[in-house]
Amino acid sequence: MSETSSQSIRQQVDAIYQRESRRVFATLIRLLGDFDLAEEAMHDAFTAAVVQWEETGIPDQPRAWLVSTGRFKAIDSLRRRARFDEAQQEVVQRLEGVATQNADRSEQDVEDDRLRLIFTCCHPAIAPQVQVPLTLREVCGLTTEEIASAFLTSPSTMAQRIVRGKAKIRDANIPYVIPERSELPERLDAVLTVVYLVFNEGYAASSGDSLTRRDLSEEAIRLGRLLAELLDDTEVMGLLALMLLHESRREARTTAEGDLILLEDQDRSLWDREKIREGTALVERAIASGEVGSYAIQAAISAVHAGAPSAAATDWTRIVEWYDLLLQATPSPIVELNRAVAVAMQQGPDAGVELIDAILARGELSEYHLVYAARADLCRRSGRDAEARTAYEQALSLVNQASERRFLEKRLQELDESRISPE
Repeated sequence: MSETSSQSIRQQVDAIYQRESRRVFATLIRLLGDFDLAEEAMHDAFTAAVVQWEETGIPDQPRAWLVSTGRFKAIDSLRRRARFDEAQQEVVQRLEGVATQNADRSEQDVEDDRLRLIFTCCHPAIAPQVQVPLTLREVCGLTTEEIASAFLTSPSTMAQRIVRGKAKIRDANIPYVIPERSELPERLDAVLTVVYLVFNEGYAASSGDSLTRRDLSEEAIRLGRLLAELLDDTEVMGLLALMLLHESRREARTTAEGDLILLEDQDRSLWDREKIREGTALVERAIASGEVGSYAIQAAISAVHAGAPSAAATDWTRIVEWYDLLLQATPSPIVELNRAVAVAMQQGPDAGVELIDAILARGELSEYHLVYAARADLCRRSGRDAEARTAYEQALSLVNQASERRFLEKRLQELDESRISPE
């Protein structure tokens, strides 16, 4: 094979890794019953793919090939170890039996393996503060740094939580299955939190050059659809609606160069009307049920935005009312911050600044760049340029995402230029 063809295969393998590696990993965990062994097997399978596919070409079903190869490589590895450790003999026999039983599993089973693993990581035996980080790391492949950023904590603290979670699954022999319907409610909150955090990381990446990661957003929506098929639950409907409505704006959120475009400045003709229709219908179903939870309320807020022809025509009074309800359902400083921005659009920027200052005065969100970015924008609108400049600088000192950094730097530059009077 020529060097060009070989490079093309490697590029395709890299693309498959980005797209499929966590699904392969989830299936290998089900087959092998061990996180570390599955991780090793997955990487062995992709290494083998680079070599073999250069000779044979990429198979029609690369994920199935990778799962099969990874499974056999794991068993071969254990067999070699068993020659030197009699204790491994029983493990090898067990895994060979599991491999045989699962060899003929349908493709649909494989499709659901990530959902199985999510429910495993959210088992009630695992501490609540560990469930979600463990799932984000092992099921979705987010880095420890990305997860720590989402939870506003340090990477070292988050790493310890993840290690504890893996150990608990191993030591307690927690099964890799989707629970019975009667058991779903006690795990559902954590599962929905995981899916939403995955979506958020795809919709607004916590770090890196790209503002968004389409693969994560699409995977979260896929998982949301699977949950909706499993459960006729208003919060499941609300979460799926919320993700669809947010995702409908993807093409309008950045410039061709990848720079951020705020909601009020987006070209609404680029919004995906099919996703808006589907999301809005789900919101209406959830609200009609009379059992409205936090995801349904957030989806209702997004539906108001989606139905407005422009930022100026948005029903900000209705949005503030929804935020008032959301604060009752899920009190948090993040919700308060979002409500403050809505109040600013309804009553004027100074009203929003006052609410944001109250949050900061309590010592909350002091390490969250968006609280300073919001304050900076409202101060700029109110003509409080010195305060705006300070807040932009504070936001820049905390932001990790390249596109957001460029946006803040541009706003700060515009602010400085506006202070220079023409001669």
